[in-house]
Amino acid sequence: MSAFEIIGGKKLKGEITPQGAKNEALQILSAVLLTDEKVTISNIPDIVDVNKLIQLLGDLGVDIERLSKDSYTFQAKNINLDFMNSDDFKKKGGGLRGSIMIVGPLLARFGKAFIPKPGGDKIGRRRLDTHFLGFEKLGAKFHYDAQDNFFSVDATDLKGCYMLLDEASVTGTANVVMAAVLAKGVTTIYNAACEPYLQQLCKMLNRMGAKISGIGSNLLTVEGVTKLGGTEHRMLPDMIEIGSFIGLAAMTKSEITIKDVCYEELGVIPETFKRLGIKLERRGDDIFIPSQDVYEIDTFIDGSILTIADAPWPGFTPDLLSIVLVVATQAKGTVLIHQKMFESRLFFVDKLIDMGAQIILCDPHRANVIGLGRRNSLRGISMTSPDIRAGVSLLIAALSAEGKSTIYNIEQIDRGYQDIEQRLQAIGANIKRID
Repeated sequence: MSAFEIIGGKKLKGEITPQGAKNEALQILSAVLLTDEKVTISNIPDIVDVNKLIQLLGDLGVDIERLSKDSYTFQAKNINLDFMNSDDFKKKGGGLRGSIMIVGPLLARFGKAFIPKPGGDKIGRRRLDTHFLGFEKLGAKFHYDAQDNFFSVDATDLKGCYMLLDEASVTGTANVVMAAVLAKGVTTIYNAACEPYLQQLCKMLNRMGAKISGIGSNLLTVEGVTKLGGTEHRMLPDMIEIGSFIGLAAMTKSEITIKDVCYEELGVIPETFKRLGIKLERRGDDIFIPSQDVYEIDTFIDGSILTIADAPWPGFTPDLLSIVLVVATQAKGTVLIHQKMFESRLFFVDKLIDMGAQIILCDPHRANVIGLGRRNSLRGISMTSPDIRAGVSLLIAALSAEGKSTIYNIEQIDRGYQDIEQRLQAIGANIKRID
């Protein structure tokens, strides 16, 4: 068990480059199962969740070659379907939320799949209904063994159809799209997710020979083909890391340049941080954040308190609400944070309150943050990271706080952030990993 020991209250300065996108990686890596030809993928983040999925693909029989720290080739030529009935698969798949993403490709190519109930963050209910309802529409039949927490799915004759997804789930849409690309006939998916990472998946599949139209909208049309080929793909930078670094710069009064952000793919993220009073400047494909002693939260046009809420893309991503909440604690003004998707994701605010933040947790979904406006600094404490995003939010708070903080359970942070302490040390942070 490791922890981060942080001495806060220090200004940072320099350049930092975001890793490849974690949420894109889990979809793209699963898609290599759709073809027996070689697929080359670059800008893969070197993080626990992604490495677990790569290992799982290798156990299934995918030939994997690591070309560099962030580039691999994959060839799913000799897949061992029997491995999915093994105890080893149940253990590894059950410890990784992203393992659900291999189901769609396996159904499409082999007509069957098995999956243990996936693990991941403890942030409330994360139901899988959208995935399985979509598979059922295509003709799949599934069984859930409640005693073993094990799903089995049979899909020997997938056929295209019209479907209206019960929610605009990113992973659900991606899984259904991957199942539909090799199904017979045309599949129309309404209420589809349309975030950049899903667009990336669809564009990659089209390069492999799929026929997907409507990319970037909530209405996708997939014309089934008989076979897909190999391709090369480069992942987008991680928008959650980019937002985290914007928040870090503001909280620590630092001058930071975030490199190679693919600005056009960030949607409302930059504008949302600007509404918190954070100055940021686009320089080519970089974001420059100047040092700010004070930043003031905007209000609505009628002067009422600003609300920042998550929403399906192109709305604000729920993965950055924890960062926004932390950043607001040192702003001047008040904001209501409304986390609609997960009912346990705001439960880390007790640690921020212990650090001196003024936050009223209204209910599991809403927190009212009264910004301190730098009148009082946060103070360092010992705390435990409950999930990936809350962990990084607490890390940002600790870097801005006076004194020493210790964050335990940083394995949660390692699941989503690559070499985070080394990259922060490179711009001046006083952080070290301890056992």
